[in-house]
Amino acid sequence: MKAAGEPGPSGVPGLPATLPRIHPPQPKPDQMGDPVSGASVVNPANGLTLLRLLLVPVFIVLLLAHGGHSDGWRVCAFVAFALACITDLVDGDLARRHNLVTDAGKIADPIADKALTGAALLSLAALGDLPWWVTVVILARELGITGLRVFVIRHGVIPASRGGKAKTLVQNIAIGLYLLPLTGGLAAARFWMMGIAVVLTVVTGVDYVSKAVTVRRTSERTALKRLRRLQRP
Repeated sequence: MKAAGEPGPSGVPGLPATLPRIHPPQPKPDQMGDPVSGASVVNPANGLTLLRLLLVPVFIVLLLAHGGHSDGWRVCAFVAFALACITDLVDGDLARRHNLVTDAGKIADPIADKALTGAALLSLAALGDLPWWVTVVILARELGITGLRVFVIRHGVIPASRGGKAKTLVQNIAIGLYLLPLTGGLAAARFWMMGIAVVLTVVTGVDYVSKAVTVRRTSERTALKRLRRLQRP
């Protein structure tokens, strides 16, 4: 018979033998889940991210030129937006393939993404081309999920889902269609494309919140907190 206060099979005094073993917390994972390399901050991947950031003010000037309703300037704005979207497709893959992942790049990449999307949606809404509620819904989701990601990263990494990637693709296509001076059936098509983008934005946002709650509830960090509470007299 064990004396009072003597550790049980769990290794903790007074706790049952069935208590699961808790391992020490692992190093905090990165927001994107990619290990940081020893690469210089000055590299092609970060250069593409910087280019995307620099294209944002250029895009705004082109879109709003001549009151924002010049067909020629709208096409130029579309080209700038499309080029920025291409850099978003390339920079992350380039960084992972060639071991160019840096802390600076991980911080700048989501900032560039949100800046581009926000600039496009706010400008289109200000011009009266897009309802303000669409802009508010999309930006609220994007900023809210970004804040949630920063909070959850202490507990684990939630990988990008196919739904999230589809949401980004449809959003960019819809914005691109709204930038172009379209009429007739194509103008109607962009309305439905933006509607799909809004639905995907909301659905993937709810899915991310659900996954974040699960990750937080089942993480080792949370389990250690529960264990400490059990150890308190």
